[in-house]
Amino acid sequence: MTMPDTQPTVLVLTALPLEYAAVRAHVEEREERVHRDGTRVEVGRLTSTSWHVALAELGMGAERTAALTTQLIHWLRPEAVLFVGVAGSLKDDVGIGDVVVGTQVYEIHGGKQAPEGFLVRPKALPGSHALEQAARSAVRDMPRVRAHFMPIATGDVVLADAESEIARFLRRNYNDAGAIEMEGSGALWAAHLSGQLNALVIRGISDRADAEKHRADASGAQQRAAEQAAAVTVAVLHKHRPREGSSDSGEEPQELRARGATYGGDHIDFRGGTFHGPVTGKGDRRR
Repeated sequence: MTMPDTQPTVLVLTALPLEYAAVRAHVEEREERVHRDGTRVEVGRLTSTSWHVALAELGMGAERTAALTTQLIHWLRPEAVLFVGVAGSLKDDVGIGDVVVGTQVYEIHGGKQAPEGFLVRPKALPGSHALEQAARSAVRDMPRVRAHFMPIATGDVVLADAESEIARFLRRNYNDAGAIEMEGSGALWAAHLSGQLNALVIRGISDRADAEKHRADASGAQQRAAEQAAAVTVAVLHKHRPREGSSDSGEEPQELRARGATYGGDHIDFRGGTFHGPVTGKGDRRR
């Protein structure tokens, strides 16, 4: 199958094989593509939508995620980026099997070590308003999904002790966070720095970030959580539409896209593009 470059694309990112498999189950007519640096994606169709889904399994860690997401954005030119997977709960009322949609994502390790102690310097990025609204609408018709809209904490740590120093640190400084994971901030920063793309983190809760984590994992909670997060992601994309005048109309000149421009129906966005020679534009006749 050959995918037209003019099809609107959403980039869906995962860290773990089971997260990838949960999203992949919803994507049809898949074709593997390989970036010149070796990063692989599968691109396929999401039934009953205008979207092509580019699905990638990036491995763990926010820095790795940021670097590879930037690479994939520049290569595939998606309209939206979603990071989908599992996480640990940080709240008593956020249970295993629930889904947390990140209204914002915190980087938890930033700060300054001073004589009086560690002074936190919080960094946070909001999730896309449009995607969050699509998620809020979607889950109303998903009675088997218990969804929470709240901040998510990203840290380079697997938290399996609710009484540890880092757990107390989170309660002191990020007490509104509903879940902890390892990649979300990297994906959101890459999307933000690549032109403020719509981006959202969606996490299924697989454990309570406590000493019982290994038992929850052994019970199959990770797979169930990944499937719940994937189901919400698909529902979001059934609600969220490509940009008006987007490439799903087939009207975007392929040469312009290859050079890094995007066509928006009544304008061409040259930011990030490289052109040689004259470019002629037509003025607004309404003036």
